[in-house]
Amino acid sequence: MNYDQVRDLLVTQWTYTGGPNEEKAAEFYHDDAVLEFPQSGERFQGKASFTAWRQQYPARLEFEPRELRGGGDLWVAETGLRYDGGEPLSVVKILQFRGDRIERETLYFAEPFPAPDWRRPWAADGDPEDRRRGLPASVAAGN
Repeated sequence: MNYDQVRDLLVTQWTYTGGPNEEKAAEFYHDDAVLEFPQSGERFQGKASFTAWRQQYPARLEFEPRELRGGGDLWVAETGLRYDGGEPLSVVKILQFRGDRIERETLYFAEPFPAPDWRRPWAADGDPEDRRRGLPASVAAGN
């Protein structure tokens, strides 16, 4: 998989996940795909097991893509995620591909925190737009 393929897959997935058209988001997974949430200890074996609950997701989701990097069969996406318009959580999504579909996805979530003043002298300024490399600023999910 190359950058453009993975970017387009993620934007489409984020658009359709968490709603009545979850089947469109699920097209990008192998039937035997694994979805893992290490922080909660959940592991879903098989596309059907996580597609079912994603179709009934109880919150409105909005993604704020930040960065995508990787190569070949392993990619990492960073995004903000808002639940029902709330403050964004930081999400790291690790994707392992087999061919052109996802065989394993691991998701980590974290609340943002302020940077400590003592580290400021070493911090670099950077434009978030430079990191997005063609990713949209926002994707409303559940379509």
